[in-house]
Amino acid sequence: MFSSMKHATILLALLTTPALAEQNGTLRIGVMNDMSSVYADFQGPGSVLAAQMAVEDFAKTSKRKIEVISADHQNKPDVGAGIARRWFDVEGVDMVIDLPNSAVALAVSDIGREKNKVVIGSGAGTAALTGPRCSPTFVHWTYDTWAFGHGLARGVLAQGGKTWFFITADYAFGQDLEKQASDEVAADGGKVLGGVRHPLGTSDFSSFMLQAQASKADVVALANAGGDTVNAIKQANDFKLPASQRVVALIFDLQAVPAIGLQTAQGLTALNAWYWDLNDQTRAWSKRYQERHPKKMMPNHMQAGVYSATLHYLKAVEKAGGPADGRAVVAAMKAMPTDDPVYGKGTIREDGRKIHPLYLLQVKAPAESKSEWDVFKVVGTIPADKAFRPLNEGGCPLVTK
Repeated sequence: MFSSMKHATILLALLTTPALAEQNGTLRIGVMNDMSSVYADFQGPGSVLAAQMAVEDFAKTSKRKIEVISADHQNKPDVGAGIARRWFDVEGVDMVIDLPNSAVALAVSDIGREKNKVVIGSGAGTAALTGPRCSPTFVHWTYDTWAFGHGLARGVLAQGGKTWFFITADYAFGQDLEKQASDEVAADGGKVLGGVRHPLGTSDFSSFMLQAQASKADVVALANAGGDTVNAIKQANDFKLPASQRVVALIFDLQAVPAIGLQTAQGLTALNAWYWDLNDQTRAWSKRYQERHPKKMMPNHMQAGVYSATLHYLKAVEKAGGPADGRAVVAAMKAMPTDDPVYGKGTIREDGRKIHPLYLLQVKAPAESKSEWDVFKVVGTIPADKAFRPLNEGGCPLVTK
């Protein structure tokens, strides 16, 4: 008898937790990312801090109670899906954000659609999230594989890099990034000579570098990210690839530069959606962020994207009258222009793609750098209307003909 009553009590608690959260007026945001592996410095605790800062800034004009929680998806889609279901069904989470690792992001986006909960991919890459797998409850912030694959490939091809060899992370993100860059290479008259794929979290790239050398391709393109990119660039330098071939990292973020060292990284190009040293507003916000970061790091474009996206989401919740109806909140996010002190002004398209400029960056030489995080100079800008895949080419079923 006691056991049955106990189970009934637990079941009642599970069933009523989200309702109680809503009745108590507490909106809950879940930051899900890699807290312990190859992407930990690139998102990790820094993304959680960015969400907390957005909540604090929003609280200056709103009395809504908001809580930020976080979890490590371990770069496993089944783990990420399990966390999302528990958050939505048991813990009353209204929105999930960040989601580096495209396979995890795709799984969580599908659950958000099923549960009518908002999901924002500020750290996710694959362009499928606003293509065939688009959702009325999903928004894609920061960047995507189409923008970076096509954008960087176009620039490198224009500089004479006609033959390519890919070293690719073997999961949805890396495969999609390679495809997008390969499509641009083929369209512009270049040629892909070959490629290899590696598991996530690879420490030894030596066999891959030997194959890249043997290909004699003009360009060795790294279709990976985070710690994998750092390790690959270090080992490419050990094998002296840059002496005869151009090494191009299709995803190259701020934290990679100190990890590699300016001496090794100087001259490398990157495409980012944002840089902390763009203007007075970005510098002021980044200084606030750095002071509170556990490792005193400056924010990268994905962590800044968490702040920007969270702030816009909260404004849309106010407009929609609350967080309960995810579709209504995302519709409000799309209807409102985006505007914040970090990303500035922008829009969200009907396929869920956040639209803003992208910046072509180049790593400074050691003599040019004034501090640890003064690592990039802006050498070009792709305007917002040219930066992302054309709306009618993505295959998103939400797009009206």
